[in-house]
Amino acid sequence: MVPSIARQSVIIKCNTEKSVLLGNYEFYYAAGFLKKLYGLTADAGMEPAALHEAVTGQIASLVPEDARERYLIGIFKGYDPDPAQDEQMRELFHMGESELYPWVMNVLCE
Repeated sequence: MVPSIARQSVIIKCNTEKSVLLGNYEFYYAAGFLKKLYGLTADAGMEPAALHEAVTGQIASLVPEDARERYLIGIFKGYDPDPAQDEQMRELFHMGESELYPWVMNVLCE
């Protein structure tokens, strides 16, 4: 898995308001990005089910600033995470929580 592809996939989905999260790679990026956007309490090392529960509980009462954020919250809530977890998922979470170019699809990722 190339992490920048999972990042781009989430951004494209939110910009076009199409599709759903398709795997834990996108899910972990989305969780980290939601953490950044809203100052949530979440951790890259959390197991998928615990991460979903923690983030979903915190975003339940949020009022998104725009349609992309609203869509991201919706697809995150609707995702059923797989129990598998690996280092790339944690890396994607960190990419999301340190995102410098929100909603920009093509950026150079190190």
